[in-house]
Amino acid sequence: MGDVGFRTAEDHTALADHSIYHLVQNLAESSRQHVRKIVEIACDYGEKLDPEPKSELATARRLRERGSELLGRKGFPELALLHDLREIYTKACGVSADWEMLAHAAQGIQHLDLLAVVQRCHPDTLRQMKWANAAIKENSTQILVS
Repeated sequence: MGDVGFRTAEDHTALADHSIYHLVQNLAESSRQHVRKIVEIACDYGEKLDPEPKSELATARRLRERGSELLGRKGFPELALLHDLREIYTKACGVSADWEMLAHAAQGIQHLDLLAVVQRCHPDTLRQMKWANAAIKENSTQILVS
């Protein structure tokens, strides 16, 4: 989620609504903090996870966009914004389901530290879902109709 958020913020800085930029930056940083918390718990159990996972999809997308620019083909940044907001929303839904499964597993094995992390992080993910859904509703009519 973090990479999607940071990429979305950077890709749409030229659009008028700077509130999207700042909110998405905050959401992305929150997601990265969640990853770090999970990494800490995994380390306690001998698992080595990368606290800064690499995003090959973001790199591929940037290369594709840059290639289009060099060839003189520009897309519609407003439609790209809707696409990115949809991606944030659907990823947040998936992460929310992951938190639910993790919470049940933590309860099942009585892992109180993991359960505490889930209880702290899951509400942030629910806020991300709610924000992305509201941003889609707020922007889609104007972008799709104009």
